Amino acid sequence: MRKLTFGMNVSVDGYVAAPGDDIAWGVPSDELFQWWSDRVGATGLALYGRKLWETMSSHWPTADQQPGATPAELEFARRWRDMPKVVFSSTTVTVDWNTRLVTGDAVSEITRLKAEDGGPMDIGGATLAAAAMRAGLIDEYVLATAPVLVGGGMPFFTALDNWVNLSLVETRTFPGGVVLTRYETKR
Repeated sequence: MRKLTFGMNVSVDGYVAAPGDDIAWGVPSDELFQWWSDRVGATGLALYGRKLWETMSSHWPTADQQPGATPAELEFARRWRDMPKVVFSSTTVTVDWNTRLVTGDAVSEITRLKAEDGGPMDIGGATLAAAAMRAGLIDEYVLATAPVLVGGGMPFFTALDNWVNLSLVETRTFPGGVVLTRYETKR
């Protein structure tokens, strides 16, 4: 069975995006960016909701062609394009860059994908992750908590019917005061 991890940059007050889908507060340091890039390099399959897919696919496919792109950005762009991806959306029509589109029931498809052989899966996008969270499919949570309060927006966590007990497996501090915490779901 494949491991499913939900990880994103998050504000201290628990949001992945401020009102208006503003994520400008979450720009990572070089060290944190490299950590995320290494994570992409180790991911067997990435699962995206529509909003995060639109954000990522509007930049990373050609980021390595931009003037002044750093070596880390070149590496991330290559890793992102090469990584197998699944986008869950009922409104997206086409996808590219080693990506497949799923328009049906996300929870059923994620359950099927978890049961397959293969490398670890990452799920991105708070709305898609919320459905997986409520279905008890997430095995690990990764929060890169930025020292900012945004006051509202898209929350990292969703309302749940039952408690989910977690075990802390890692903490790490990055430049700029970002604290990374990793938790595994107790089963």
